[in-house]
Amino acid sequence: MALMARLNPFSKRPNTVAVLRLSGVIAAGSRGGLSDQGLAPLIEKAFRRGKPSAVALILNSPGGSPVQSALIGARIRRLAEEKNVPVYAFVEDVAASGGYWLAAAADEIYVDRSSIVGSIGVISAGFGAQDFIARHGIERRVHTAGKSKSMMDPFKPEKEEDVARLSGMLEQIHEVFIDHVKTRRGSKLAEGEDLFTGEIWVGEKAIEAGLADAVGHLVPTMKEKFGEKVRFRRYEQRRSMWQRFGARVTQDALAGLEERATYARFGL
Repeated sequence: MALMARLNPFSKRPNTVAVLRLSGVIAAGSRGGLSDQGLAPLIEKAFRRGKPSAVALILNSPGGSPVQSALIGARIRRLAEEKNVPVYAFVEDVAASGGYWLAAAADEIYVDRSSIVGSIGVISAGFGAQDFIARHGIERRVHTAGKSKSMMDPFKPEKEEDVARLSGMLEQIHEVFIDHVKTRRGSKLAEGEDLFTGEIWVGEKAIEAGLADAVGHLVPTMKEKFGEKVRFRRYEQRRSMWQRFGARVTQDALAGLEERATYARFGL
């Protein structure tokens, strides 16, 4: 009888939620991180396979590349509208900066009471080593065709005009970020509070600011919306053996340090 019930085309099947895990720093071509190229097959499959009732994003990202964030978010929105599938974001430890860009691609954002959300700003970090190389008798030689070709060279003294150019670029990207959040969150955003200074909010404070909708976790929230028998179909990036053990290689070890430094900005 159980077999006949499964084969009956008129029997009501439980709703299915496609669960897409987005965890890590956002960067083009990053090993084990998040990029549009790496995530595209998973995102497409999550929306297209088996007509899901919804797509749930499990988010744990301190941010990264603004372009990759925009590309991933745009892909999610395009498929959501094309397939008429609602998207729900569930923040674990952090969805900050580019991570929040991805969260804002969802129709509703749920957080844990200790989740970190926000950091709606743009950052550029580097170093200056001109004094170090001078002490060691090293001379930096740079030749360009075009006066603006070289900018923010870490081995030469910082120039006011370079800082001004960089600041202008960051402001432009910041405006794009702000526009994205305002477009996606709209009237949910708290009035009279500047949400775009790069500040972060935790749990219920993020809800008060309008950056999240409620405290909630994946399984109970989806059961409440789609029934106790809802099924979950999970998608996440698989790492090759080289990627799993690549931290022993210098390049991957440095990438790991950079990722840890990005999370450390939020005390994680």
